[in-house]
Amino acid sequence: MDTFGKIFKITTYGKSHGPEIGVRIDGCPPGLEISLNEIQHELERRRPGQTLVTTRRREEDRVEILDGIIDGKTTGEPIKLRILNKDVDLKSYEELKYKPRPGNADFTWFRKYGDWYAFDRTGGRETACRVMAGAVAKKLLKKHNIDILAYSIEIVGIRSRISYYKDFDLTKIKEYRKVIESNPVGCIDVESAKEMENVIIKAKEEGDSVGGVIEVVANGVPVGLGEPNYNKLNAALYFGLGSIPAVTGINIGLFDRFKMRGSEVNDEFYIKNGEVKTKTNYCGGILGGISDGMPIVASVGFKPTSSIAKKQHTVDLEKVEETLIEIKGRHDPCIVPRAIPVVEAMMALILADHMLLAGYVSKDSF
Repeated sequence: MDTFGKIFKITTYGKSHGPEIGVRIDGCPPGLEISLNEIQHELERRRPGQTLVTTRRREEDRVEILDGIIDGKTTGEPIKLRILNKDVDLKSYEELKYKPRPGNADFTWFRKYGDWYAFDRTGGRETACRVMAGAVAKKLLKKHNIDILAYSIEIVGIRSRISYYKDFDLTKIKEYRKVIESNPVGCIDVESAKEMENVIIKAKEEGDSVGGVIEVVANGVPVGLGEPNYNKLNAALYFGLGSIPAVTGINIGLFDRFKMRGSEVNDEFYIKNGEVKTKTNYCGGILGGISDGMPIVASVGFKPTSSIAKKQHTVDLEKVEETLIEIKGRHDPCIVPRAIPVVEAMMALILADHMLLAGYVSKDSF
């Protein structure tokens, strides 16, 4: 089991090829309205669609509420949610036993825990637990007018023509969400989405995989989340977003600031309707580790899926000799599209925790 968070805390359990996976949520105040359908909706966004850019594994991902929510409201007790695994197939992994897949966690997990199937905890299946918990966190944040949107901005060098720092309009978030959910790669720009889709399909046909970048924007975050030095909000984002499987890098704000001068990237202050705002948001909504009231903006890089059909060199740990490996199984040629709701969920979990830590949300009731 793994635990994340300080007040709004989640503990996940289960394996990709085990009987079930689930999550326990501690610290959610009583009285929050959240339905089974709302949680299920987030899981549906994570499930692979009937497209050429996703895995052939078809789990139903039907969430069950075991405790903590009664008649559509949280009780204040720990919330327990689970999913039964039904499309489980370990046969394709049997021939890989003691032959670590390049790029995967097989080798390190086997060396550390001595259990060949321990790696089953590191796969993308575990992220369904985060998405379930994230649905609750999102509902908590919506009560405080905080909205989160994530989308693909780059797939193996193909860049979206629209991103937060390029032709983005905060008033169009609802419109953007419809576009994102209408294409298989989850991109705001339809033209770029088609190019991304084609390059993923090409890699799949060649038995290969590709990576990319997801951008996430949290709008409506108040001033004051995070603490200086060791409990900075950006540090929490690095830690939380970095815990998502296959993440290779995280950036807060405009990445290219290191190429510019201070006079170009300093976000100048002004007054709007009696509130302090900044003319730009190159810092990504965080100054000195504390939210400044502007949208939180982060980009998350994902490596190409490690499990590919091409033959690769590895070693047989039992025989202690070099060998070749050919992975069959069912794997996404690019995990970026399915990681979008996962990134949103982790952003929501981090912000919900910090809203409670900062006292913006009462621990007692809604």
